Amino acid sequence: MDLRRKRAYDTAETSDGWRVLVDRLWPRGLSKERAAIDLWAKDTAPSPDLRKAWHAASDAEWDAYADRYRAELAHETAPALAALADELRTRQVVTLVYAAHDPVHNHAVVLEDALRELL
Repeated sequence: MDLRRKRAYDTAETSDGWRVLVDRLWPRGLSKERAAIDLWAKDTAPSPDLRKAWHAASDAEWDAYADRYRAELAHETAPALAALADELRTRQVVTLVYAAHDPVHNHAVVLEDALRELL
């Protein structure tokens, strides 16, 4: 399976395959038609408290944020993560869609790594 990441505001393409929104909140100003989302996996997103803490942090705190999110994925959201991994196993191409501006320092990077460990 080919697992990718893409910003929600980038144009959806057929080459994206099955598009999974991995944010807890719907991306501001983005219509459902333009988003072309096949599944909204909001239960795999960081908790509201962790999301708010990250927005108040700097990129220098990335490692601490990523570690906290990995801990959430291992415990609180483990059932949702396992269910998403089960669903992805039936797909050839999957794109994790996120709204964050930074393509390197965002939760989709951590989620992709966690999914790869399960697949």
